[in-house]
Amino acid sequence: MEKHSKIYIAGHRGMVGSAVHRKLIAEGFTNIITRTSQEIDLRNQKEVFDFFNSEKPEYVFLAAAKVGGILANNTFRADFIYENLMIESNIIHHSYLNQVKKLMFFGSSCIYPRMAPQPIKEDYLLTGVLEDTNEPYAIAKIAGIKLCDAYRAQYKCNFISVMPTNMYGLNDNYHPQNAHVLPALIRRIHEAKINHTSEVMVWGSGSPRREFLYADDLADACFMLMQNYNEPGLINIGSGVDLSIKDLAQLVKRVVGFDGELKFDTTKPDGTPRKLMDNTKLKNLGWEPKMKLDEGIEKSYQDFLSKHPNVN
Repeated sequence: MEKHSKIYIAGHRGMVGSAVHRKLIAEGFTNIITRTSQEIDLRNQKEVFDFFNSEKPEYVFLAAAKVGGILANNTFRADFIYENLMIESNIIHHSYLNQVKKLMFFGSSCIYPRMAPQPIKEDYLLTGVLEDTNEPYAIAKIAGIKLCDAYRAQYKCNFISVMPTNMYGLNDNYHPQNAHVLPALIRRIHEAKINHTSEVMVWGSGSPRREFLYADDLADACFMLMQNYNEPGLINIGSGVDLSIKDLAQLVKRVVGFDGELKFDTTKPDGTPRKLMDNTKLKNLGWEPKMKLDEGIEKSYQDFLSKHPNVN
């Protein structure tokens, strides 16, 4: 990508898309195209056709998606598979039609089998049964990977797929029901602190292990890959370190400054027992994350406070 290249970020207001946007601006890129969901419905083929036909972007970061935590995924199963299939199909197909030079598709670590060996290598895709609670979302993301590979094979499109681990950071979603585990914990524990509640209930047993990556570290890795990586298939992006949900909750408790007790509701689902990505391919390209988890959670908490001052 040249500094003047026309670059479209789909999903620029989300956590991942906004991190990519910040990275491009910091690197001196000056021709970035964005559209809000009010300006273009990416599920609508005609609107996507008109946008690509008029704007003709040279590079595309496909970070737009319908996302949520375990409750949202399990409740809105049809919405998660339909909307994600439509968004990625429209953008990938019209990128091909308009001769986009390179496209990056953002997947998710949930594409891997529920009981995949740890750490999870890229080769483990489609080798086992998916986690049921987010299977529709995972299938949509797997379809996106296969779309990129199919357009590469048939039309020689330089479309690549990246698989981020669990993300957190600025502009995260702190919805009380639909948030992912880390932002959900930040909100719930903050509310308990403000309301002087004696305890916070955490979903599940606390034993599942998860890996977390700060969104700006992801953007840094993606910028490097967009410049240097041109292979089919997929590449994992992770920190290489995981911890239990119980330890994560304790860490959030310390950052927020909550003095009460954490309780674990074992009647709620745990999800996949462990998800640790094997990031060997990425490390071999010379990239490693910079943000430590406790520092990243502190930055995220301050961002939450600035954007949600009335949460109580």
